[in-house]
Amino acid sequence: MGFARTCSVALVGVEGVVVEVQADLEPGVATFTLVGLPDKSLSESRDRVRAAVVNSGAEWPQKKLTVGLSPAAVPKSGSGFDLAVACAVLGAAERIDPRALTGLMMIGELGLDGRVRPVRGVLPAVLAAAEAGYRQVVVAEETVPEASLVPDVSVLGVRSLRTLIALLNDEPLPEEDPDDLSDGATGGGGRGSGTYVPGTSWGGGIGGPAAHPVDMADVAGQGSARRALEVAAAGGHHIFLKGPPGAGKTMLAERLPGLLPPLTSQQSLEVTAVHSVAGALPPGQPLLTHSPYCAPHHSATMASLIGGGSGLPRPGAVSLAHHGVLFVDEAAECSGRVLDAMRQPLESGHVVIARTSGVMRMPARFLLVLAANPCPCGRHGMKSGGCECRPSAIRRYRARLSGPLIDRVDLRVPVNPLSRSELAGLHGTAESTAVIAQRVLAAREKAAERYAETPWAANSDVPGHELRTRWPAEPGALAKAEAEMERGLLTARGLDRVLRVAWTVADLAGHDRPTAADVDCALELRTGVRHGAAQHSRG
Repeated sequence: MGFARTCSVALVGVEGVVVEVQADLEPGVATFTLVGLPDKSLSESRDRVRAAVVNSGAEWPQKKLTVGLSPAAVPKSGSGFDLAVACAVLGAAERIDPRALTGLMMIGELGLDGRVRPVRGVLPAVLAAAEAGYRQVVVAEETVPEASLVPDVSVLGVRSLRTLIALLNDEPLPEEDPDDLSDGATGGGGRGSGTYVPGTSWGGGIGGPAAHPVDMADVAGQGSARRALEVAAAGGHHIFLKGPPGAGKTMLAERLPGLLPPLTSQQSLEVTAVHSVAGALPPGQPLLTHSPYCAPHHSATMASLIGGGSGLPRPGAVSLAHHGVLFVDEAAECSGRVLDAMRQPLESGHVVIARTSGVMRMPARFLLVLAANPCPCGRHGMKSGGCECRPSAIRRYRARLSGPLIDRVDLRVPVNPLSRSELAGLHGTAESTAVIAQRVLAAREKAAERYAETPWAANSDVPGHELRTRWPAEPGALAKAEAEMERGLLTARGLDRVLRVAWTVADLAGHDRPTAADVDCALELRTGVRHGAAQHSRG
């Protein structure tokens, strides 16, 4: 009778649960039983592990074999348990000293030939291991840079099970042909770290436009929209761009990530963990340092946008845009049910998805950019006319963006067609992304200093009650906004959001408190109605 144990990690969303992998050998008919709530892909590990062990030169035990994954109540999925299962079996068969497995955390998939292949979610798995007190982790060689992001953890990268057996037994390392061990299917084999799965970058790229630099100086005209983007970036406010086709809505949205401040170390780890679980880490980029930019198609399903899928849910676009920008183009063409599902993460900053297989909580604190045409043909309200849409069709089209969703959007900005002189650049050179980003960073730092003793960092995070009581505007500054609320044009939530935007405008202008002009500017950005001659001054 032989027994051995080692450990691996089960991922539930972006949170890891340490799993003890136990192998027990007893006399009897040669069988292989795997218990502990494995899913289909994990159950198939019995065949993968057996072939990998044999092809690595080790003898497969011809006894009754039981492998248990504990705690048994936690659902387990994926092929990342292969390496731990193989080592536990070899430990029970005394091919590996069971004591050598003590304190080791193993994460990796096995090929039939014994190769150790990278899997999704290495970073959150190693984070969970570190929190549980483990200090030695074995992963596929391709994912060593990702696993090494976790401090105070010793990471061992291996190419094959044969190599790991030799290391654990203090035997000479076998000679390996790198070409035979290369693995391009999942992003390994000399292409750098990361487990990139094609089709998971949501069209906009994982790092957003940072991978293909774009500049606000490329945007001709659109002074109001440019100002709104600066306010959105400085305060973390959601924005709705409404205008005809070709006016520049997408062009503006693509440049918003460049205005956002650099990610902090903690934010980089959070963003990288989400993309690692989704299998969307680009090769050679173990740590994401730029704000992500996700632009799902308007036909995206509920599961792809919010998260879900068969078995344990996977991150959706709202989580892939965590600490970045989620751009929903042609928003009026999207399913109203799918759009309304974003209301909860817009308020809470996370998504909770319950399925029969488990409950998953994922971060989803993103900056939402909605873009839509004024009508199905896109020409309604244009000076040149040409719109042939019926009034009922226009109403139905606009009604797809529900009131509760739009009420959560702080800035609503018309994007009008460009004139010939604006397109020709006859009104002067537009400011670059770098210049605007400096003002945004200064405003963010001012807000962070103001909220230093609180759990908030940006103006958009602060509850309205706190702003009204602890950080009020100048006396009388909210008069017009309160009048709009009395007329029913603003909700109570809307008034709070106007105050949040007013604080951002004041931070950009260098004011200690929002003035009447700052509030009027915020009210204009929210309602689209001009109030006096309020301008976005920069002090």
